[in-house]
Amino acid sequence: MQLTGDRFTSETATLGNDLATFPDFPAEIRAPAGSLPGVSGFQVHFADHDILTAGDRPDVLVAMNPAALRTNLGDLPKGGTLIVDADAFGDRTLKKAGYASNPIEDGSLADYHVHEVALTSMTVGALKGVEGITPREAERSKNFFALGLMSWLYHRPTEGTLGFIERKFGKRPEIAEANTKAFRAGWNYGETSEDFAVSYEVAPARLAPGTYRQITGNSALSYGLIAAAQLSGLDLFLGAYPITPASSILEELAGKKEFGVLTFQAEDEIAAVGAALGASFGGALGVTASAGPGVVLKAETVGLAIALELPLIVLDIQRAGPSTGMPTKPEQADLLMVLFGRNGESPVPVVAASSPSQCFDAAIEAVRLAVKYRTPVYLLSDAYLANGSEPWLVPDIASLPSLTTTFAEAGEGPFEPYRRDPVTLARPWAIPGT
Repeated sequence: MQLTGDRFTSETATLGNDLATFPDFPAEIRAPAGSLPGVSGFQVHFADHDILTAGDRPDVLVAMNPAALRTNLGDLPKGGTLIVDADAFGDRTLKKAGYASNPIEDGSLADYHVHEVALTSMTVGALKGVEGITPREAERSKNFFALGLMSWLYHRPTEGTLGFIERKFGKRPEIAEANTKAFRAGWNYGETSEDFAVSYEVAPARLAPGTYRQITGNSALSYGLIAAAQLSGLDLFLGAYPITPASSILEELAGKKEFGVLTFQAEDEIAAVGAALGASFGGALGVTASAGPGVVLKAETVGLAIALELPLIVLDIQRAGPSTGMPTKPEQADLLMVLFGRNGESPVPVVAASSPSQCFDAAIEAVRLAVKYRTPVYLLSDAYLANGSEPWLVPDIASLPSLTTTFAEAGEGPFEPYRRDPVTLARPWAIPGT
């Protein structure tokens, strides 16, 4: 569901609509199929005008099983469009979702425009003749059938998705063929079925001229850090321990070695921030990324960075709850912790982003403060921004600020480690061995 939602979002961005998304998936590694805790959803809000949030009340709800219907029906306003996979509403799945009767048949959905679509059986039928796939794999392609139907309903282009399928499943051509056929079958069903009398066309939004791309908050943070490192002439080092919802920053930066990025997957949160501070001590841009439970563990090393007067970027991708909390749910409750959650007198700047695309600018600003004033900086995001996406205007490189960084050099007379810059009050940044 996350994959198909992302594809719909990409094609919506290609059309020029403004948009915001809300991926919602369970915290369990593998929740029981058809259970309420196992429901995975993807919400897209798009229009021909400025969109600020992913919205609260969808116009269309696609429910792939009874659990998805029960979990999300309360968000659908009366008169909304409801598309259900009629094949999935059997006695066993209804019981697992807590239904005493079939809501499709008992009249409880009378307030909605209900479309009963046999998504599973039509998908399996469309894939007859595809060699090398199991019955289970054929059924799993129903998500692409649903994507094809929704793409027809809202006039989304198909070329990008078809190309994506070829690239994504290229190592298993039979799966690529199955998903392609399922996607086309969903589109053709919308085109030929009398059940859908109308389709909708949403005009492009009036956006500032330039090149746009779809971006998530964590991707924007990653690109912003790379840009800031290039602008400051520093190598970028990320020390991180995998934790939801910050892990994709480590994954993104690990694939950007050509930009002088070095990533280190540490054994724990304390080792991660220690390595990042060590990188700053050695003259690199040290960064560590985590969520609330990990940021708590980094506090002592952040205090050390304050005492050493070294730049350090701490990304806090906030998630819900105290202690371990709820890894996949968003919350913005760490502000007081990053401001005051250290012993002694240890003030630090805090930067916070308000949208996925703004994460790029927030990363550059955090680096600017860190290298200019020789201080650790916290950068706050959250699970909603991290995983949500929106159109991002790719900036002109010439418009980015200068982050020129200087180091103490040998031959300048006796080294005075605490000689202050008269403007910033920062001390010299001296690389060991200078």
